[in-house]
Amino acid sequence: MLRRTQPRQVQVAKVDANQKSALQRWLYSRSTAFVLLLAYITMVAVFAIMSPYFFTIRNILNTGNNVAYIGLMAAPQTLLIIGGGLDLSVAAVAGFAGVLLSILVKNGVDIWIGIVVVLLVGCLVGLINGFIVTRLSINPLIATLGMLYMIEGLALVLTGGLSQPLSAPGFSFLGSGRILGIPVPLLMMLIVFMLLGWILERTRFGRFVYAVGGNASASRLAGIPVDSVLIRLYVLSGLSGALSGVLLASMLGASAPKTASGALLTVIAAVIFGGTSLAGGRGTVWGTLLAVLILGTLNNGLVLLNVSSFWQTFIQGVVLLLAVWFDQLRSRSVGE
Repeated sequence: MLRRTQPRQVQVAKVDANQKSALQRWLYSRSTAFVLLLAYITMVAVFAIMSPYFFTIRNILNTGNNVAYIGLMAAPQTLLIIGGGLDLSVAAVAGFAGVLLSILVKNGVDIWIGIVVVLLVGCLVGLINGFIVTRLSINPLIATLGMLYMIEGLALVLTGGLSQPLSAPGFSFLGSGRILGIPVPLLMMLIVFMLLGWILERTRFGRFVYAVGGNASASRLAGIPVDSVLIRLYVLSGLSGALSGVLLASMLGASAPKTASGALLTVIAAVIFGGTSLAGGRGTVWGTLLAVLILGTLNNGLVLLNVSSFWQTFIQGVVLLLAVWFDQLRSRSVGE
């Protein structure tokens, strides 16, 4: 009798634990989103009072447009960190993508074919990152940091450290065009967030991402292809870096090896500040979206108030430290 009842008791205990974990994750994500939304509304109200130019349709759309390339990198980075990975090379890939595209166009390649080539190169970089992390078992921080220097160095070699002009018929529409009055970069960012949000919340792959980030060893025992999941996430991150580089080149009409190097910390800060745990297994893309908007609004408000760019850099560092601190507090609150 005892031998028959014990497995059932164990199964019931596992079901209760899983339900409790799911409930904790649901409450965690909703509470984080609520706090971020409240912070965003408060920030908008303060800047609207302090500057008459802040709360206008034009400024709001411009703010969203300016952070679009950040959001394009932050959304896939969210999935990667939830899955237990990290990609420090994504901003370097963005710079390299713009450089490579300008070189291809300069040598007679059609701009749209060049974009496809650049996006494939971004996927290749992500694939290499995934291979190094999963097959060679190198820490993601070290692996992607090494890739950052390699990609950035290659871009410098190809250009001599100089910016490259880039113009082609119709190409500027990606960076400055509008559809129904909404900037194209902002629309691209929102579409990417909605797509990845759906994948994370509604598909089996999304459940795999949470499982792998929560406990990779247990996921392997459960039959989840851990290495395959991580490699796909790194490929997605590399693709996002290349797409951001193309978008930046279109917005600026030129490319440079380090055009997005300053965006890396902002991307990581947005993901962490948005509620994604550095330990993996917890987070949402919606929290990241709110964090991207908060950071963009903060920067926009400081510019309108004529705050020195040096102080803006200092404040970004403070925000990054606060984001990590909040992540630790959240982890303790859920007993991680």
